[in-house]
Amino acid sequence: MSIEIKMPALSPTMEEGTLAKWLIKEGDVVKSGDLMAEIETDKATMEFEAVDEGTVVKILVAEGTDNVKVGTIIAIIAEEGEDASSVSAPTKSETPEPAAKESEAKPDPKDPNDTGSEAKPVARTEVSAEDHGRPADAGPAASGDRVKASPLARRLAADKGIDLGTVPGSGPRGRIVKADVESAKPGAATVAAKDEAAAPTAAAAPAPVAKPATVPDIPHEATKLSNVRKTIARRLTESKQTVPHIYLTVNIRLDALLKLRGELNKSLESRGVKLSVNDLLIKAQAVALMQVPTCNVMFTPDQLITFQRADISVAVSTPSGLITPIIVGADTASLSSISTQMKDLAARARDGKLKPEEYQGGTASISNMGMFGITQFDAVINPPQAMILAVGAGEKRPYVVGDELTVATVMSATGSFDHRAIDGADGAQFMKAFKHLVENPLGMLA
Repeated sequence: MSIEIKMPALSPTMEEGTLAKWLIKEGDVVKSGDLMAEIETDKATMEFEAVDEGTVVKILVAEGTDNVKVGTIIAIIAEEGEDASSVSAPTKSETPEPAAKESEAKPDPKDPNDTGSEAKPVARTEVSAEDHGRPADAGPAASGDRVKASPLARRLAADKGIDLGTVPGSGPRGRIVKADVESAKPGAATVAAKDEAAAPTAAAAPAPVAKPATVPDIPHEATKLSNVRKTIARRLTESKQTVPHIYLTVNIRLDALLKLRGELNKSLESRGVKLSVNDLLIKAQAVALMQVPTCNVMFTPDQLITFQRADISVAVSTPSGLITPIIVGADTASLSSISTQMKDLAARARDGKLKPEEYQGGTASISNMGMFGITQFDAVINPPQAMILAVGAGEKRPYVVGDELTVATVMSATGSFDHRAIDGADGAQFMKAFKHLVENPLGMLA
């Protein structure tokens, strides 16, 4: 019997993804553990392994296809001994997408990292196969005297008093789905829908999409937005619109930290470990959060969550956009461990190979632009976290030590705080603790 390979859920929140690249082709023999495809989620590009053995009969979704729903059949495999020529690709009507009744909706029992061929999304509400919004050209809702509609759409229409004959269908073959009924007005006979239904289905080719009016008529190159970039845009827009930011800046003398770093690197040289300034700043932020726990929090509509350890999300720039791998328990981790983990996480982040649990979560973030020569900036909070620390470059500046003016290596650091969860005084206490730890770095090692 043929095996259906379905779009897997590669993270707990994944509902759709981009099939970035096929690593197999029709006719190939695959066995359990073989890499089949690269799938781009909203955070990273991940490899999808086969769990069954057989011959690839048909690839149903071309590489580069966007918005492939979790559970969609993407390929067919013939089992060992099965005649591959007798296996036919299922039609859309034969391959409904996963559906679940509301009364049966449960969390997905599978491990979120399970990439097996039978991976299914978490059931949310009662939906039919057509109600998943599968791409299809809208067509007439009726064929002869019979209106094509999903059972859920019929029930919603009856509840709302909507005549299905007046509703244009956007599902396969013009079938009316839940979204069509929800957007229709009770009793409204849509003239446009009737005209559309009367029009021949084999219409002229669709008109080309017009270039956005905002793009000036200047030679340019347009780059398709990746899922990562779309997610960054959505989340940061949401953050600035819903999170009231408060910004607090301190100037910090780095000389003692730079001296300690040099001494530690000499002692760690035989172990192949080289600490960066950022490694020490991650540690200082984590320790400061434990000293000022009112800043190691998360805001919810009816609760304030205070965390018992400091997991630091570290901003890493990648070709597809910003991602924040996490140093778990940075407050108790050794500097050598933080350095080793950070190098590994950053390298895999740039290659798009992070696992979901390595970048989802964290209690606070740090973003360091010092390597670019940026001396000060304000970072945007990454919800549901309540703070992010923006670190600039260390530079020689006039600095008063005691009563004397001298030249010191000084860094500006700005904390962005969610004012719903963190009061200005608490944020100030955190920045004071962070400054003290950086200027007296032995304190973070105690």
